Amino acid sequence: MDTIHWTETNTLRSAPWHSESATPPPGRVVGADDRMKAAVAHRLVCEGTALLWRGGFPDARQLLRAMGRRIDRKPARQGESPADSFHLHRRARGHRARVLGGLLVLLEDDYRVNLRRAPDVRQACTEAYGPPCGPLAVPLTELLGVIGAHQWRTKGVWVPALDARVHPHYGVFSPVRGEYVDLVAHAPLPAAPAGRRAGLRTAFDLGTGTGVLAAVLVRRGFDRVVATDASPRALACARDNVRRLRCTGHIDVVGPGLFPDGRAHLVVCNPPWIPARPTSALERAVYDPGCAMLHGFLNGLTAHLEPGGEGWLILSDLAERLGLRTRGDLLARIEAAGLRVLDRTDIRPRHSRVRDTADPLHAARAAEVTSLWRLVPARPDQGFRMLTP
Repeated sequence: MDTIHWTETNTLRSAPWHSESATPPPGRVVGADDRMKAAVAHRLVCEGTALLWRGGFPDARQLLRAMGRRIDRKPARQGESPADSFHLHRRARGHRARVLGGLLVLLEDDYRVNLRRAPDVRQACTEAYGPPCGPLAVPLTELLGVIGAHQWRTKGVWVPALDARVHPHYGVFSPVRGEYVDLVAHAPLPAAPAGRRAGLRTAFDLGTGTGVLAAVLVRRGFDRVVATDASPRALACARDNVRRLRCTGHIDVVGPGLFPDGRAHLVVCNPPWIPARPTSALERAVYDPGCAMLHGFLNGLTAHLEPGGEGWLILSDLAERLGLRTRGDLLARIEAAGLRVLDRTDIRPRHSRVRDTADPLHAARAAEVTSLWRLVPARPDQGFRMLTP
């Protein structure tokens, strides 16, 4: 584990460094407290000096906000194309995260924060990092994210399609954008296999996250749902929600991986929508480098479908509107995977960023459409033959 070093009361001290975004430890660290002005803090961090906060916790949050305002004074740059604007926006967000990430706090052996008026973050840190195993130095921005995630986990997110709350864990995408859940809740189901009652059908939920779509599929009548994810945090989160929703007899959470063994009458996948590199574990639910998960789903679908089965791809067209992928690219990938489009259902987003005219990507977000693509093998017997000796 990487280590940071600093001098305090003429004593050289050190602590293990932790960053969820895999940011390397700062080479120089100095102590700071509520006497430090935002302009000085901003300059030091931009020069490569991190600040280990030793003042009051509310003052640290106030300094963070003041530093953020200094960064935001510079107007956002617009590119010559939507793709240019997207990359400039990502670069600006990355710069902002790096600067604000230069304000550090020290977690003690038991995750206590030994600062005036600091909240009790022990449970939140245990949920995010696991049991404590010594002191840790972390960016204050990351600790605030851990605190916020604990609050979401405690409160939960109301999902009308389930008439229940789903509780996201730290590092797992929260179902606050409900349109993709609504698509799965209302799309026409594949016909029941010949000679079987509808309740005996099996579905796969690939990239399950919180497990919300797996639970929706159970509510829609699937007797067994196999939910997968590549993230250990997501697997733990899905298992927790399956237990909370009393679906343990119907949902198996397996992984890490994309496809489980066997085949199903319905395979649902809601991959990350933007083909770009994530800068942290938290962004992996949004950014899919090279469309790896999307292509993995398409290429593996026919081999995991029961005869007469369908694959449901839930995908936003935001990447298309940003010039990061074309509709032709998507359709060509579908065809190359031996699939055809049976139907498509569209829905417009309802989140607040659609109305945020100050957002540099506002035009693309305001026009965004999320679709559920119903995919079947191009040949009716294709999925069956690929799995039959």
